[in-house]
Amino acid sequence: MDDGDRRSKVQRLYGACDAVFSPGKGGLPTFSQIRWLRGILDGMEAADVGIDAGAGREEGELRSSSSDDDDEARPRAAARRLLSTRGFTRITYVHIHECDDFSMGVFCFPAGATLPLHDHPHMVVLSKLLYGSMRVSSYDWVTTPRSGPRKGGLAKVVAVDEQREAPCRASVLFPRSGGNIHTLTAVTPCALLDVLAPPYAEDLGRPSTYFSDMPVPSLPGFAVLEQAELPEDFRVVGAPYVGPEPVVDMDFYD
Repeated sequence: MDDGDRRSKVQRLYGACDAVFSPGKGGLPTFSQIRWLRGILDGMEAADVGIDAGAGREEGELRSSSSDDDDEARPRAAARRLLSTRGFTRITYVHIHECDDFSMGVFCFPAGATLPLHDHPHMVVLSKLLYGSMRVSSYDWVTTPRSGPRKGGLAKVVAVDEQREAPCRASVLFPRSGGNIHTLTAVTPCALLDVLAPPYAEDLGRPSTYFSDMPVPSLPGFAVLEQAELPEDFRVVGAPYVGPEPVVDMDFYD
């Protein structure tokens, strides 16, 4: 079935993720599949996921909108509400969808906020900066990280304070390449749409682990990463998702 432009952009993203990451696909996605997913993400903006990128509104304030493409595609949502994030003082996560195979959500950052150095074990992660700018520092493991009470090991530097500013292309990282261990710092208020495949699941060997990093003077471009506790004052809060809900039971994705 060719539903063309009648689907919201969130629905298109869900459909592509379901096609690529659903059970039975096996292994990492192909180059053409990654290009397909990145192409969908590259076409997405904050309003497509129910977020108002404009400034000057109070924390959590919702405003109505009837002018974006998804509203035109969905007459019953002619007065969509958009969530303003500029008033939030902490990193805020807006949950869109999660299943065993992948998750979709948005991290909203106030200026100056940092998501500490963390990994994405056995995951493919695609990210789209929806608005604003951030700095990214990242690593990849050189060898399998040490297990035990405290995870750690030697890692290769992938990026150091690399600045990204919207609009820019979606990024992708893999289990052993692309900067799987990274830290993000908001230069300005910004929002990052994330697809994690599969999502974190500690009981399935995919815990969220945070690290400290120590450069190796004798090995430029490398650092030793050691599992670390989160700062006591670090907290990610949640906000409701008010964008188009992905319909998960659709025959034409089969």
